[in-house]
Amino acid sequence: MAEISKAAVERLIRKAGAKRVSKDAVEALIDVLEDIALDISAQAVRLAIHAKRKTVTAEDIKMASRL
Repeated sequence: MAEISKAAVERLIRKAGAKRVSKDAVEALIDVLEDIALDISAQAVRLAIHAKRKTVTAEDIKMASRL
């Protein structure tokens, strides 16, 4: 089950300039975004562990997104 709401993703696509958005497009973007978020989160956890912390910080997320 998707963690990211369909309405939020549709708003993002419309904000990018789409006038109409298919349900398949929304679901496809949700899949992609969740995969990317999971990858970044896992890298951020590794960074926090490397820094001997249990808490993932905003800096961990930012750094992980650049890697």
